Amino acid sequence: MSPVPTHFCIPRQPAADEKAVLVAGQARFTVLTSRLIRLEYDPHGRFQDAASQTFWFRHQPVPAFESSEKDGRLHIQTAHLHLSYQTGQPFTPDSLTITLLENEMTWHYGDTDPNNLRGTYRTLDTISGSTPLEPGLMSRSGWAVVDDSHTLVFREDGWLEPRPGQAMDMYFFGYGRDYRTCLQDYSKVTGAVPLLPRWALGNWWSRYWAYTQSELTRLMEEFRTHKIPLAVCIVDMDWHLTDVGEASGWTGYTWNRDLFPEPDAFVGWLHELGLKTALNLHPALGVRPHEEQYAAMARRLGLDPAANQPIDFNIADPAFTNAYFELLHHPMEKMGVDFWWMDWQQGTLSELPGLDPLWWLNHLHFYDLGRNGYKRPFVFSRWGGLGNHRYPIGFSGDTWVNWESLAFQPYFTATAANVGYGWWSHDIGGHFFGVEESELYARWVQFGVFSPILRLHSTKNPFHERRPWAYDAETYHVTKDAMQLRHTLIPYLYTQSWHNHTEHIPPFRPLYHDYPDEEAAYHCPQQYAFGSELIAAPFVEPADADTRLSRQVVWLPPGDWYHFFSGEYVPGSNWHAQYGSLADIPVFAPAGAIVPLGPTVGWGGVGNPVELTLRVFAGADGHFRLYEDDGETTAYQSGDYSLTDIRQTWRGKEMEITVTAVPGHQTHIPDFRSFRLHIYGIRYPLYVALMVDDSPVSCHLRHNAHAETVHIGGVNLPKASQLTVTIGTDEPTLLARRDRTGEKVMAMLHAFKLESQAKMGISQRWQEVVENPLILNEFAPVLAPSQARALIEVTQQAGLHHIRNTFTPDLLLLWNNRHNPALRYQYNLYDPHHFWLEKRFQSEAGIVPTFQALTPKLKWQMRLDYAGVTAVTLAS
Repeated sequence: MSPVPTHFCIPRQPAADEKAVLVAGQARFTVLTSRLIRLEYDPHGRFQDAASQTFWFRHQPVPAFESSEKDGRLHIQTAHLHLSYQTGQPFTPDSLTITLLENEMTWHYGDTDPNNLRGTYRTLDTISGSTPLEPGLMSRSGWAVVDDSHTLVFREDGWLEPRPGQAMDMYFFGYGRDYRTCLQDYSKVTGAVPLLPRWALGNWWSRYWAYTQSELTRLMEEFRTHKIPLAVCIVDMDWHLTDVGEASGWTGYTWNRDLFPEPDAFVGWLHELGLKTALNLHPALGVRPHEEQYAAMARRLGLDPAANQPIDFNIADPAFTNAYFELLHHPMEKMGVDFWWMDWQQGTLSELPGLDPLWWLNHLHFYDLGRNGYKRPFVFSRWGGLGNHRYPIGFSGDTWVNWESLAFQPYFTATAANVGYGWWSHDIGGHFFGVEESELYARWVQFGVFSPILRLHSTKNPFHERRPWAYDAETYHVTKDAMQLRHTLIPYLYTQSWHNHTEHIPPFRPLYHDYPDEEAAYHCPQQYAFGSELIAAPFVEPADADTRLSRQVVWLPPGDWYHFFSGEYVPGSNWHAQYGSLADIPVFAPAGAIVPLGPTVGWGGVGNPVELTLRVFAGADGHFRLYEDDGETTAYQSGDYSLTDIRQTWRGKEMEITVTAVPGHQTHIPDFRSFRLHIYGIRYPLYVALMVDDSPVSCHLRHNAHAETVHIGGVNLPKASQLTVTIGTDEPTLLARRDRTGEKVMAMLHAFKLESQAKMGISQRWQEVVENPLILNEFAPVLAPSQARALIEVTQQAGLHHIRNTFTPDLLLLWNNRHNPALRYQYNLYDPHHFWLEKRFQSEAGIVPTFQALTPKLKWQMRLDYAGVTAVTLAS
């Protein structure tokens, strides 16, 4: 057998501490944490200590637990779980149970769980809208089980082999609602998410298109001319020969010199422009005689090149795999190819029984790219199953171009955090089919800004367009601003990648991770935590024809919140209808949040910035630790990185912001860094004092009363110095939280497609509308139902929202922040399977509650009366 290169010998500690292991007859139990227990059963008493595809690090600190035997049953009790097993029996619902001590819920072996919060899915290829997701590691039932019995195990040399026998090998996760600890423990026993290269967080371009070298060069120059920054340019499959006289030209490793006459020069030019690049791969068809590398591959594998027989793809064979990398990929990497896009043509079967080639390709490509120990590796490929969090970045597949697919992606992206998979890259704009619309494109790009990876993409169809300047002027400006914003977010996002790597906190996650005891957190699938500081809820439906505004309904957790862009104060523990123009994106920051941003640039902006902007949201203490290093090597693993502490200390009438001196390694930090501060939610201060170390310094100060924001600029800080900014007032509080209802009404009226005299009449009486919405009936002859609804939802803070095709086909949300009795609902259900009338026809009605989520599974109808002004009726 061909030797396995040493860089494929994975780091692992697969055998648990003996003190954590208990054997009872043919069963073995390993207490990995107080909430995670490995369950094994083999009739012959043979147990597996090798690393499996998923679980590599079972050697963990032994948690406190007690074990005892009584009446032939083994009992194991930790601080959180009580396991009971009938010794000598196979695992059955009677022989094996585990009880969660916090709620006394008991799991029996074989139980199914309808309350699993789901995980992710292999690929969204050809899916229009939504698809059911695989189970995840957490559930509202408090437990989840991972069956690891059928995965392969690693040999000592790093290659995989089948397990001997047919043993059961399962992992019981009993974390209740402590979802964050669940993921942290999962990452400890399976391996951490690697730190991404910094440049991967910038904007990417890819398109399935047969570009010539000059066309792709010109396109990159056009992006720079239009001041739309890029960090990555991927060359799709037409970089290689595709017209090869066969039914399929998907697989290829030979440059198409008709399109790319000088590939070395082209890749070098991309690097000179500041871009990284990847080539697209479809490996399934192996290596065929037309390839430049065919003869070398044949000789390497002991075949006769003169036979001109295709060399089959066999990634399960070390000999083929060594040649696959050394002859097909390493020369391209020497040319300058930075990483590989493993597109999917390899199916689910391989020569090694039980081995999914996608999983194995992800694993091998990751470790091969990092073979020199210096380059920071990652892959770009589809989800291969549990353990693939170790191999970011995920490619979600070829989605349809439609609103339904866009609406699914926030939920799909965030829910992947339930299996620790935080770095999806979607085809921003959609891949194929559907109807191209400028509004859909703009909204998809805005979602891309607040998603893990922003990669513009479409298929080989001239009527799919992803160049921002090819649309109308408004779409161009909106998408250009969005893509520039993405590059300003890199300091923030790179720090989130560090948190993900070291603290095992997914950067993009459902809100129930952070607010597990809040019922509303389980019913807002189109919003998600965006890093440690923000909540994003992008618009994912087209603007209404009469309001000419997009609509999204957002739940904000307990506490004080601000709109990230406008600075508007928004109280938490409430639902809020957000109406916005094409330029608007609903993003929110809590009081105390600190968000570091790089400068707005038309090109570049990927490295550690010389200019840093801090968005600070007043009203609570806050802390952000900015992570920086060289951006692309593994030197950080030896401590070559820096952490800059930025703090907000809130005292009511005074606040203090400090930026600490950078300790430790500083070689990658600018000697001087210019700081700008935007402090949201405060009035015009009585005093502002700036100190660099012990010396006062001057600054540029501006107060925007409309935005309730203080802007401070012109602060040049040496990297070895500390900045302290003190802001205070003699008023009772420094806070400024103006009610902006009237301003929002005015903005809505400006957007409405409505007779101008009606607009003026409503604008003059908006304060009366807040107290008595029936006033809007005076304008009923010209006021469209959607316009009346929007005005009621904003002034009364109540309404109805329908979300389709996320974790359930239909999700109905009712909210009524002010307990207004004038809003009433009627909810009807029809079950054709029941004969009795009282079960066949069901209904409920009443005042709209403060909050209620309904997930009907029958035929249904919902009607909400908006205070006698208009009504909305929805139905299945």
